[in-house]
Amino acid sequence: MELKGFQRKYLRGLAHGCDPLVIIGQKGVTDALIDSVEEALVSHELIKIRFNDFKEKDQKNEINGIIQKRCKCEMVGMIGHIAIFFRQNDKKEDRVIKIPKK
Repeated sequence: MELKGFQRKYLRGLAHGCDPLVIIGQKGVTDALIDSVEEALVSHELIKIRFNDFKEKDQKNEINGIIQKRCKCEMVGMIGHIAIFFRQNDKKEDRVIKIPKK
C-alpha cells in the first residue's frame, strides 16, 4: 500500500506522542532487530525506531531502506535520530489505526 502525503502527515501526528519501541545500536541491522520490528509492527502498526550509534544521514537512510524491504512496511517520516514506520494489519478486525482516504 502506497501512502499519500496527507496520510503520512496524519500518521506522523499519531506517532508524535509515542515512544520509540525499537532501538538500533552499533550492530545495525541484525535478525534480532528485524524480529523486534516485526513484532512491534504486528502489535502496534505504527512504531518509532531510535538510532543510537548512527549519526550519518546516509547510514540511517540505508538502514531504513533495509527495514522497509525486509519488514514490508513504509517509512512515514524521520526526525533527527527517530524514524517512524507503518504497516497496516492484514486482518481488518485486528487493525488499530484507520487511515483517512481523502
